[in-house]
Parts: sequence; C-alpha cells; structure tokens
Amino acid sequence: MDLRLYYQKIREASSKIADAFPVVVSKETADGGKDGILNEVTRAIAAKMLVEGLARLASAEESAAFRQEQAAAKRLAEQVATAAKVQFAVLTTDEMQTLRELSPSKG
Repeated sequence: MDLRLYYQKIREASSKIADAFPVVVSKETADGGKDGILNEVTRAIAAKMLVEGLARLASAEESAAFRQEQAAAKRLAEQVATAAKVQFAVLTTDEMQTLRELSPSKG
C-alpha cells in the first residue's frame, strides 16, 4: 500500500466534505460492521471512513432526521436528569411543628 496515495485520498475526501461534523452511514463489512448505522463524526474521520469504504455520507434528509432524533434524545436525557434532582426531606413530627410555627400563616 502506498501511504502517500492513501493520505492524499483522505485529504481530497476531507476537502470535499462541507460540514465540520458530517453524518455518515455505515456499510456492511466482513469484520462485522453493520449496514445503515448513522453517526456524526469529525471531517477527518468521515474522510478516512469514505476512503476505506466503511461508510458513505448521509443525504441531507438522513442527516436532518438523525439530528432531530439526537436532539429529542438529548431533551429526554435532560428531563430525566432534572427529575432525578428532585430532593425531599423526611421530617420528624417535632421538626414539622417547628416549621409550621416559624412560617407565616396564609390567612
């Protein structure tokens, strides 16, 4: 394998990729790679995957759908994290009575 040619191909592929973080779609490989898995990667990694035949660039529609799914998953994770932050305290009867005496009446 001519390494100069290999890295030249990677540089050419990288220069043709417009996005800083393109979405690539994996191809099935002999070593167990699954077909159709979408990932957002750096331009350099995308170029390397394209040259090695491991992936192809996703279409605009595929990229938009993937990013919408990722945004929805992020919102869900943030909601779960926020829900996990809910704090509560167990008070004894005496502590509860003290709090009631200290708080102004809503009257």
